Amino acid sequence: MSVLIPAFRKDKALREEIVLSKKNGHEKAFDIWWLGQSGFLLQWNGKCVLFDPYLSDALTKKYASTNKPHVRMSERVIDPRMLDCIDIVTSSHNHTDHLDAETLIPIFENNPDIVFIIPEANRDFVAERTKCHRTFSKGLNDGETFSHKGFTFHGIPAAHNELERDSAGRCKFMGFVVQFGSYSVYHSGDTLWFEGLEKILAPFRVDVAFLPINGNDPSRGVAGNLNAQEAAELGKAIGARYVIPHHYHMFEFNTVEPSVFVDQAKRVEQAYVVLQGGEKVVMW
Repeated sequence: MSVLIPAFRKDKALREEIVLSKKNGHEKAFDIWWLGQSGFLLQWNGKCVLFDPYLSDALTKKYASTNKPHVRMSERVIDPRMLDCIDIVTSSHNHTDHLDAETLIPIFENNPDIVFIIPEANRDFVAERTKCHRTFSKGLNDGETFSHKGFTFHGIPAAHNELERDSAGRCKFMGFVVQFGSYSVYHSGDTLWFEGLEKILAPFRVDVAFLPINGNDPSRGVAGNLNAQEAAELGKAIGARYVIPHHYHMFEFNTVEPSVFVDQAKRVEQAYVVLQGGEKVVMW
C-alpha cells in the first residue's frame, strides 16, 4: 500500500481552527480551506459555506474489485461528524465525490439548521441518496439566485462533459458564483470550458475561482474537466484575482500534479494559491 499524502491539518486541530475562525469572523476578510478533491470550506463574517465535500472512502470501497479502482492518494482531512458549524452546503452534481451520503448525512445530523443547495434537476436523486425529504434541499437552475445569511448564490451551467439538462430544461451539472459582502467566488463543480462560459462569469468580477485541473482523458472512463492550462487561462479570461485548483491528488487514476497548473498560471500571469489538504488561506 502506498503512503498517503499527509494532511496539512486534520480532524481535531482542523475543527478547532475552523471554529476559532468562525468565532472571530468579520466582513473585511474571508477564510478558505481545501478539504480534498473539490471540497472547500469558506468562512466569512462568522458563517460557513461548505462546497461539494467528499470526506469518506465510499468510492474506494465501491470500486475496489473492479477494473476502475479508486485508489486513494491523500489522507482524509476531517471526519464529517466533526463539522458541526456549517450554515450552507452545496452539491454541484450527482457524482459521489460531489454528493456523498457518507459525508452529507452526518453533516445534516450535526447542523440542524443547515441549508443544502443543489441543481433543481437533481432533487429526487439527491433525496434518495442522502435520505432527506425531497423538500429539504434548495434547488437552483442556471441564471437563478438564492440568498441566505449574507450569501447570494448564482446558478452557473457546467459541462461534464456536456451541458446536460432534464426534460424541463434544467441543468444537471452546475457551478455556483457566491457573492458576500464585497467579495465574489466561483466554485465550478466539474466542468469543461464550454462556449460562452467566460462571458457568463466575467461580470461577477470573481475574487477566487475554484477550478478543476485533472483534465479530460477518455481512457480513464469518467467524465472530464478543465486541464491545468485551461484552468489558468479561464481564470485569466474572467479576471479572477486568484485561482485555487482542485480535483487532484484524490484518486490515482484521475489526477495531475498541481505543479503543472503552477507552470501554466505563471505563463499567463494568473495569480494563484495551491493548498494542501486541510490548509487555510485568508483572503481580503
